[in-house]
Amino acid sequence: MRYEAPTTTKAAVSLMAKAKSRAYVLAGGTDLLVRLKSGAIEPELIVDIKRIEATQSIKQTASGFRIGAAVPAVAMRKSAALSRAWPGVVEAANLIGSDQIQGRCTIAGNLCNASPAADSVPALVAAGAKAVVVGPKGRRTVAVEKIATGPGRTSLAKGEIVEYITLPKRPLRTGDAFLRFIPRSEMDIAVVNAGVCLTLNRKGEVTKARVVLGAVAPTVVLVAEAADAIVGTRLDDDALAELASACEKACHPIDDMRGTIEFRIDVAGVLARRAAKIAYQRAGGK
Repeated sequence: MRYEAPTTTKAAVSLMAKAKSRAYVLAGGTDLLVRLKSGAIEPELIVDIKRIEATQSIKQTASGFRIGAAVPAVAMRKSAALSRAWPGVVEAANLIGSDQIQGRCTIAGNLCNASPAADSVPALVAAGAKAVVVGPKGRRTVAVEKIATGPGRTSLAKGEIVEYITLPKRPLRTGDAFLRFIPRSEMDIAVVNAGVCLTLNRKGEVTKARVVLGAVAPTVVLVAEAADAIVGTRLDDDALAELASACEKACHPIDDMRGTIEFRIDVAGVLARRAAKIAYQRAGGK
């Protein structure tokens, strides 16, 4: 196995593209190193991107935020501006693992690990986040929900890496929230998780919504029907009931040691309803 730590994205892409067999990106390493030590993978090459300037910082711009692919979750929590603008995203990122893991794990790594139960992904999708991908053919911007194509699989081509994640500037009267259910109180894989982002008008009516579920299908599920159920409402009980019903219908979960299919479907509706109420309050709704 060969280890490289380039200082530019161009060099990292070149190394990944020229690898003759399996090559992996090291951002935080909290998933990669576990798989490596267990023998689940045998890479030819590991490319450490933590020395690349573009991957190292959180930047606020006129259009929103740019979060480098090697920025740890703890740095997101410490960013007051990011926490004010997108509290749901920051909360989701800070549910990944233990305090020790928080100092290393990254949302880009969480995304590219492509687990259906990834904690940060539903919140990112709800917020309309995008991944800036760099590869041998240049740079492209991809909606976060288009990155994972199945458990452990992504849409990234050979040589492509995520350089950073972008979040839009938060519109006025917009709020987001993230919730998950796990069997234990901390450090477990989600049975179900849910991210919701809402925008309101001055009357407190929902004008735009994104409702996203995780751990209930091979990839995260953006539930358009749930959004449609609450747009034009003030998130009354009937609207919330329709939202929950739409979320339940969108689920295609599995049975495993953490929960049955029936349980996951029921919890999905409950979590989405609760997350929507939090997002509504954060958007200024009463």
